[in-house]
Amino acid sequence: MITLENKREGNVREEQTENICRKPDVPYEELRYVHFPKPTSYSRRECSCTPVRFFVIVSMQRSGSGWVETLLNSHPNISSNGEIFNRVDRRENVSSILQTLDKLYDLDWFSSAAKNECTAAFGLKWMLNQGILENHDDIVRYLNKKGVSVLFLFRRNTLRRLISVLANDYDREAKQLNGTHKSHVHSKEEAEILAKFKPELDTSTLITNIRNIEKTIKDCLDHFKSTRHMILYYEDIVHNSNALSQALEFLRVPMRRLMSRQVKIHTRTLPDLVKNWEEVSMKLNGTEYAHFLDGSDYVK
Repeated sequence: MITLENKREGNVREEQTENICRKPDVPYEELRYVHFPKPTSYSRRECSCTPVRFFVIVSMQRSGSGWVETLLNSHPNISSNGEIFNRVDRRENVSSILQTLDKLYDLDWFSSAAKNECTAAFGLKWMLNQGILENHDDIVRYLNKKGVSVLFLFRRNTLRRLISVLANDYDREAKQLNGTHKSHVHSKEEAEILAKFKPELDTSTLITNIRNIEKTIKDCLDHFKSTRHMILYYEDIVHNSNALSQALEFLRVPMRRLMSRQVKIHTRTLPDLVKNWEEVSMKLNGTEYAHFLDGSDYVK
């Protein structure tokens, strides 16, 4: 579902309405989301009149955001620059957050994803534990003033996410792949090695943890409801290879086939992924989270 902000915060910026590059077929209500950046570190040359849409992917660790970002970055006109706020100095206060965002959206940001001159959609990936919720009022104001679209990506099956988090935490210490830790892999052989570990879930805190995660997601969606935004779920993308076409439409870029080299790690059924599965199953059966157990929300 795509939601467009109805309230206009101030007038459309003068440079947007007067810019000679503005295409006449851009709907008036979307002018605030169309930009013609002038980076200081390079010239956009022949693409200087290619309008740029700013975006941010908001997600949680182990929710498929790395995979989805690689899919989007396979598009020739999309540059998503990763978790730039994984560095503490960039999020230590509101000022540092907004300064970092300004540099990014000026297109003076270099990463392996940058397409520079002919970029038509430019953004980042922002995890909920990287300062976005603690400073949500200021960030929402910034996003609306700057004309940034928000793409939310979450998992419906919180149980599977918890399993992935625990397995990733284990590998961070164990470094199962030749003494290195990898959150994402590009071969079935590597995926099989990581998938051998079966985490044991603490059933005494399991339901509380699930509820806390779901509350965090709900609070996030409430905080950012005034932005132009779209909500995607990992399971829907796994089910339907064309699900991201909505995201391309949302970003107003041409339709393209998207590809990723990432290989999914946990492909087996839930009982094969958890060390104490019977205990977990007994804990969730009869609760509002019993549907997490049947695996019907996920297709290999």
